[in-house]
Amino acid sequence: MFNFNLPKDLIAQYPAPERDQSRLMVIDRKTGKIEHKIFKDVLGYFDDGDVMIFNNTKVFPARLYGQKEKTGAKIEVFLLRELNHDARLWDVLVDPARKIRVGNKLYFEDENGNDALVAEVVDNTTSRGRTIRFLFDGPEEDFQRELQRLGNTPLPSYIEREPEELDRERYQTIFAKEIGAVAAPTAGLHFSRELMKRLELKGIHFAELTLHIGLGTFRTIDVEDLSKHKMEAEYFRIGPQAAETVNKGLQENKKICAIGTTVMRAIETGVSAEHLLKPVEGWTNKFIYPPFDFSIANSMVTNFHLPKSSLLIMVAAFGGFELVMDAYHEAIKEKYRFFSYGDAMMIL
Repeated sequence: MFNFNLPKDLIAQYPAPERDQSRLMVIDRKTGKIEHKIFKDVLGYFDDGDVMIFNNTKVFPARLYGQKEKTGAKIEVFLLRELNHDARLWDVLVDPARKIRVGNKLYFEDENGNDALVAEVVDNTTSRGRTIRFLFDGPEEDFQRELQRLGNTPLPSYIEREPEELDRERYQTIFAKEIGAVAAPTAGLHFSRELMKRLELKGIHFAELTLHIGLGTFRTIDVEDLSKHKMEAEYFRIGPQAAETVNKGLQENKKICAIGTTVMRAIETGVSAEHLLKPVEGWTNKFIYPPFDFSIANSMVTNFHLPKSSLLIMVAAFGGFELVMDAYHEAIKEKYRFFSYGDAMMIL
């Protein structure tokens, strides 16, 4: 039902040369009209007092390449999330998993062949998953510096190339602050510093929240009955200032624009009984699918998503199933670029 055939050459392998120069499809839910613009044209759709909500999560270089002790077998470790900060315990995926058992030590070297980080496997979680503890005695800043130095940008598997230096900057929003995501909030990638300044000068208010995106964002949903699908929980935080900015806009009947599906998921988790946004921190496994009554945002910016993904299903809930699927087919016809480094859609 939420499926479409996408020519492989429309999967963006690199970002647009400039952040705000990607294409923008604008969809009007009331009229069904579809317009084709450039991303910086968003400026023309918002006025003084309108609110844009951004996810300020920061992607960390989650993919590490190491060796198993004694055998020297090459191993890939994908850091999913930190379980215990003080103990440096992490939930990870390992590949090949069959070679890695509890008690094994893993060594991660720098380019000169010196052991820079060592980890010990302390638990089996799934067929591919493990819990590891980094054996590192230095201060937290030094540990983070080593992770940054040894880790690789965790580009999604549909980007069929090795990470490059440009990815460290471009697979990150300009407002990324809170480290913890293994995938970028891609709608935010289109905002340049110049565009943010122009929006600010026009009187648009910004609200920031944090939702750390996990690998579940790329999962295909195969259940017929969507109510049976279980989302992976992700940590999120909405602070008092963000809630106040959004609620002021709501009370003044302004446009409230969710920049991305992760923002939409967080704010719909943080709805109060009065249909306002409340400050909240915790984990959300909220799955938004049609029909759904949205309480906070009345517009959204998003990328073009994978078929049968929770992200496409949420966008269809917001924009209307038929209109969104028509828009996707038009995007294919007009050769829009898809997925993380691709073009954007704005639904009004």
